[in-house]
Amino acid sequence: MQFAVTLPPFGDYADPLYLAQTAQAAEAVGWDGFFLWDHVFFDPSFHPNTDPWVALAAVASKTSRIRLGTLITPLARRRPWVLARQTVALDRLSAGRLTLGVGLGDPAQWDFGFFGEQTDAKVRAQRLDEGLDILTGLWTGQPFKYQGAQYTLQEMRFLPTPIQQPRIPIWVGGNWPNKPPMRRAAKWDGFYPIKWQGGMQPDDWREVWRYIQQHRTSDAPFDLVNGGSVPDAQWAKADSVIMPYAEAGVTWWIEDVSPWRFGHSWEIQWQPEFTKQMDDLIRRGPPTL
Repeated sequence: MQFAVTLPPFGDYADPLYLAQTAQAAEAVGWDGFFLWDHVFFDPSFHPNTDPWVALAAVASKTSRIRLGTLITPLARRRPWVLARQTVALDRLSAGRLTLGVGLGDPAQWDFGFFGEQTDAKVRAQRLDEGLDILTGLWTGQPFKYQGAQYTLQEMRFLPTPIQQPRIPIWVGGNWPNKPPMRRAAKWDGFYPIKWQGGMQPDDWREVWRYIQQHRTSDAPFDLVNGGSVPDAQWAKADSVIMPYAEAGVTWWIEDVSPWRFGHSWEIQWQPEFTKQMDDLIRRGPPTL
């Protein structure tokens, strides 16, 4: 089991330098990963926000070991060939520490709709699948062309290639218990589900793994990535919380570091208290087993 934090780059964390310092501190206290939400516009609370790729470049320059990436990038909102450039550059800057999390994106009515972009889930799913094909085709550095329902590329070569081979790891996000995200994830390198009521349970993960195995065509390593929140009272002895997930096959525990885990309302502007609580949690280091 590896341990990471995920946080929204909002409020004080909208400053890439502050984020980089925070990631440096997270690495120093033993976290294995540092992941950012990817939104252009999150909600009508109008939190200050930053671009995750610029921020992760700053993070890469201040760290040397910790894994970094997005959870998750709504690929339908990004041009795949531009994202190919960004991800290769970041993979090289970080010496091969990038993991790309992808999904449909949420909340679509704001992050897509406020800009007049496509909010229909089926269209966005098609763009996501075609975008993944394009990303991985361009990453090879070999002659590549593409003809799909959403995208058309003339033959080209994208160089340089990522450091990581055969590719930058791709984790696919999705809402549990929807089956399409699991089938999509089975083609790639990991699955990061969201279960809105009560969070994913170990039995849910056993069901996930059974289903994904039915659709896997590769025996390459595959990550089961759990988003969770360890209670404060159990942080120093978290075996009873985390070990049932490890026994169910979970390989990454992604700790939620956001104002809303502390009970704050989604409807209010960012407060200094939010930053302090999040900083304190990150600087504890990962839960102790």
